[in-house]
Amino acid sequence: MAGVEVELPYRVVDVFTDVPLAGNALCVVLEPAPEPLMAALARELNLSETTFVTRTGALAYDVRIWTPAGEVPFAGHPSLGTAWALGPGTWTQRCPGATVEVVATERGAVMTQPDPVMTEWPPEPAVVALGLAPGPTDAAWVADVAGFRHLIVPTEQPVDQLHPQSDRLLAATRRARTTSVVAFNRLDDESLHVRVFIPTSTVPEDPGTGSAAGAVGLLGRRLWGMAEDLVIHQGHEIGRRCRIEVHAEVGQVRVAGAVVASAEGRFTLAPPLG
Repeated sequence: MAGVEVELPYRVVDVFTDVPLAGNALCVVLEPAPEPLMAALARELNLSETTFVTRTGALAYDVRIWTPAGEVPFAGHPSLGTAWALGPGTWTQRCPGATVEVVATERGAVMTQPDPVMTEWPPEPAVVALGLAPGPTDAAWVADVAGFRHLIVPTEQPVDQLHPQSDRLLAATRRARTTSVVAFNRLDDESLHVRVFIPTSTVPEDPGTGSAAGAVGLLGRRLWGMAEDLVIHQGHEIGRRCRIEVHAEVGQVRVAGAVVASAEGRFTLAPPLG
């Protein structure tokens, strides 16, 4: 890369919404990027994630997914948004954590998601960190979805007025070796309210978390007998309202949402002087 100008086309899309500048934003870099640039561009953009695409076939591609803090093996809204940015079709996406099928249409995208590996976990540290009132029915699970790990806490309490403590969230994620702490409650038989906190991120509350959606849907069915097809509402507390559609069936987990474009252009990166 030294001494050579680099030009990279990109699109910024908003996932889990049909309204530009809502949902969960994603930058998709559409041509192969030099490895040293990936982390730098993710930090420059400071979005939840930035993806870097290498086409491997007519309807296949490899993708690297970066947050401002580093690379992740798999993620939900980047998988949907990347396929949508590439155009309509049934895409095979390969990333370090999983190979998944993503069907993109003009409206949005749906992916078949790996089943989460669920492990029960002591709930008290996460319950206290979230600012929930502890109770005798508290429970928590660690969900590993293709290498992306979430600490998930179902609750009967409303989650819209949570006052999480960042230091306790950090301690809870370190103990569980997860990226996030997820709180969710049942709104009705077909919908859930979810909030996802990532204490190590420059984006400390995620607007829409596709990688956690399948696990949350499966837990909603297990705990409360909810419908197989669910809607997750997330992000309105931080002004980025998301609507995530989930088919919560073991072996056939699917996560979907609308996608809309908000920007496109090119990164033109001149070589350093001297």
